[in-house]
Amino acid sequence: MRIDDAGLHVPDEARGPLLIELGGQYLFSCTPARDGRIVAGGLLVPWPEVLRPHLNGVGRVVVADGAGVVFADAEISLGDGQGELAVRDSSGHPLSVDKVGHLTRSFAATDDQIREEILSGTARALADLRAVGVEAYLNYGMLLGAIRDGAMIAHDSDSDLCYVSRTSSPADLIRESYRIERRMRALGWKLLRMSGGDIKLLLPLSDGRQCHIDVFVAFWIGETFYQLGNRSGDLPVSAVLPLSEIELHGHTFPAPADPEAMLRFLYGEGWRIPDPSFKYADPPAGVRRLNGWLRGFRTYMGRWSEFYQSPRVRQVPSGGSEFAAWATSFVGGGEAIADLGSGTGRDAIAWAAAGHPVRAYDYSRFSRRHIQREVRRAKADVDVQPLILGELRTVLANGADLARSPHHLYARHLLGCLEPAERANLWLLARMSLRWGGALLLEFSAAAPGLPAPEPAPLVHRLDVALVRAEIEAAGGVVERLEVAPGVDGLESPDPAVCRIVARWPRPVAGRGSSSRTEETVPSGAKHRLAGASGEERG
Repeated sequence: MRIDDAGLHVPDEARGPLLIELGGQYLFSCTPARDGRIVAGGLLVPWPEVLRPHLNGVGRVVVADGAGVVFADAEISLGDGQGELAVRDSSGHPLSVDKVGHLTRSFAATDDQIREEILSGTARALADLRAVGVEAYLNYGMLLGAIRDGAMIAHDSDSDLCYVSRTSSPADLIRESYRIERRMRALGWKLLRMSGGDIKLLLPLSDGRQCHIDVFVAFWIGETFYQLGNRSGDLPVSAVLPLSEIELHGHTFPAPADPEAMLRFLYGEGWRIPDPSFKYADPPAGVRRLNGWLRGFRTYMGRWSEFYQSPRVRQVPSGGSEFAAWATSFVGGGEAIADLGSGTGRDAIAWAAAGHPVRAYDYSRFSRRHIQREVRRAKADVDVQPLILGELRTVLANGADLARSPHHLYARHLLGCLEPAERANLWLLARMSLRWGGALLLEFSAAAPGLPAPEPAPLVHRLDVALVRAEIEAAGGVVERLEVAPGVDGLESPDPAVCRIVARWPRPVAGRGSSSRTEETVPSGAKHRLAGASGEERG
């Protein structure tokens, strides 16, 4: 087996699940027949994208299958070969790629004391859920480890709990989940909301990190059993209720009535065979229904969180951007600014330094942590808040708040990060908060044939200018100024076509329409390049 910057060049005889270690620590796993592509001499399994920022230096890599057959054990050099090849967090702890493609600390890199803290914390979470009226049970990796191995799975990284809801109405499922959230917060838990039926309890550990305890809703509609995340299919009530008990490392936990039936439902008939590279094959119809019933749109949230934890974040320059300087022409002295998708907070801090009241919004908690660190370092006055444009609940709450406290809305290279439903909610937020004054100030990479993808790729894409304008006008906005010219992308790399828009939402006047003159500045070269561009083009 050959290993280089492209990935693992796997011979034909190594097509089963493979475990990859770096420096004696588990790094990731793969199934070449599924994850690779055919090349001369076998298959090429590319490095997981989340690892690429770390693949520079020299280190020992071992590749083996589940039976212990070693296909590679060698010192390899990647990138420029300078320094140690390692994937660690800021405290020096080794990280690995989990089952959903995120970098995290696995149980294999966890000592006995921390394992006991995780188990005790999981037991406390179950007791607190019972106190708020929810009978939760151990599930997913923790259940699999307890039944199959009698121990926590080495390559797992979190604790998973589920509960059967007393209702099957999506609206009531969501109401119930928010009630559970409020009660758990009152009991002292910090948590994250992941969807209308999924929260993560944050369990602080003595080594400085946090273990996530997922709390998923489960329910039946007709004969179909649904369980977040994304599971759906045939599972009788008798396989889940009444709950049973299992032992794990000396702790007793509630479990489904028939744990083996649940594990077959989750992992298939081969659930007894260890496969660290296992990936779920969920029915598309079930995923679509769960998305529609319980989820907002947050396709890239995990990848943005990884970006803000990776060395790539250092590629973002400090200091205010050129777009912020351009936007000052449309903002009066001392007027309030809401920086949407604030990222590293560079422009929010610049606006605050110029004497503006500033709110910095982002949906990534790691972005918000970064902003708060930079705000403290700069001794700036910036109010950092969450905003998830894919969730109508948070859009309406923030829109109502901004309507009472008028701010200009400023969004540099946010638009190209959004999916269509998220853009629709951005226009809704603008319509709510700008009716009584203020402007929407947008900058994004414009779509045209042959243009390179903007950075940071693949998290940002280009948008058709005509489409954006049409969406703003359909939402009741008036485009006062639009220009397309060469500029820079989110990492300050040259971009041949950057669009800037100033839009406003006229104050409603009974019985009267509204109009506004539009200044449109599109250099002839850029206009020629944009001719024929239509629809949404991803970089």
